[in-house]
Amino acid sequence: MATVYQRCKSDPKVTTYPCDKPRCGHSWTVRYREPGGRTARQREKTFAKKTGPDGADAFAAKVETDKGMMVYIDPDAGKITVRVYVEDWLERRIIGDGTYNNYKGFIDNHLVPRLGRKTLAGVTKRDIEHFKAAISKELAASTVYDRMKMVKHIFWSAKEEKRIQADPTKDVKNAPGSRAVDEDEIPSLDEVRLLHKHMSPQYKLTVWLQAGVGMRVSEALAFHVGCLRNDMIRIRWQISAKAHRDDCRTRLVPLKHREEGEYRDVPVAPFICTEIDEHEKVWAPIPITFRDKAGKARQVEVFFAPRERGKGTMPTANTYSYHFRKACVAAGLVDVEGKPKYHPHSLRHFFASTALAAGIPIHEVSRWLGHKSITTTVDIYGHLVPEAWDRCRAIMQTAFEPAV
Repeated sequence: MATVYQRCKSDPKVTTYPCDKPRCGHSWTVRYREPGGRTARQREKTFAKKTGPDGADAFAAKVETDKGMMVYIDPDAGKITVRVYVEDWLERRIIGDGTYNNYKGFIDNHLVPRLGRKTLAGVTKRDIEHFKAAISKELAASTVYDRMKMVKHIFWSAKEEKRIQADPTKDVKNAPGSRAVDEDEIPSLDEVRLLHKHMSPQYKLTVWLQAGVGMRVSEALAFHVGCLRNDMIRIRWQISAKAHRDDCRTRLVPLKHREEGEYRDVPVAPFICTEIDEHEKVWAPIPITFRDKAGKARQVEVFFAPRERGKGTMPTANTYSYHFRKACVAAGLVDVEGKPKYHPHSLRHFFASTALAAGIPIHEVSRWLGHKSITTTVDIYGHLVPEAWDRCRAIMQTAFEPAV
């Protein structure tokens, strides 16, 4: 049981001892043990008064109640800063390289600068609302939604680990923004051809792999001998975000949302097969050795290994972006500020929109894109299915036609 007492009446070491006044006004101390019985850590907390909602008696009663209900929170556990906790939280996540880099970038550029110095226990709902409002001015609505889910998980984890009593993000609304791709984000066929024309020679093939097969950038950069199988392409690996480092052992990693060994097959147009042959004549594939998650050595012949000294072992999505932006500027595909009008993912948008406009079922397109769920495909591209719009117009027209 927690003990409530005054040091001035029992501890010769304090300057106020001995005190014989019944109402002396000296502080009160609560001595208690953490959960775990007699061997548990003993703690003390001092209060200015004995009674009242913020007095020693109330605290002692709460400690014993929390211990009995197994919801006791160490008062010092929440004193860790948000910066220290999120760094540890991130290192404990089992996620892909791309997701890790996205989380780390958000934490370093947004979460830590605004909340990093606060203690976990010191963060309030008001702090979270101000934080969300601030990032909403800098990031797209869909990105805010995704990153706020991460922030909510961070504080939920802190509560589960009994570092904080209450989760400050619990009642902060986080509605998903529209994920539908804007038609202005999709290049035309002529613009895709312009990008191909102005792309660095070594990377020209990536334009067709993304726009004609729907590959992600990281998947296109991992393209290797063995991917092309007659009239289809088998996508099994993607490039690691750390592939440019000399000490990287897993230069190729499993596909997004997939386990090692899983793959997807995508039909390939004859002209792309011809482009692959032409690329191979000039840029012969180079063998690279890497290790899978089990530590087993594997070797594949990749098409986009660097040919110049000092350029790293393999290009990554980040290094490739430089070449893509340069091609956009050279092709005149820029906005009013002179910045690139498109990004590499725009070529996947072209693949999806072209396939859907031609009447290919959306569930097939979803499978070829490698989306985790068809819901993702519908949310992003559902509005681009022309027959749905035409069918709706015809049905409404028939329904409201006057009876003959």
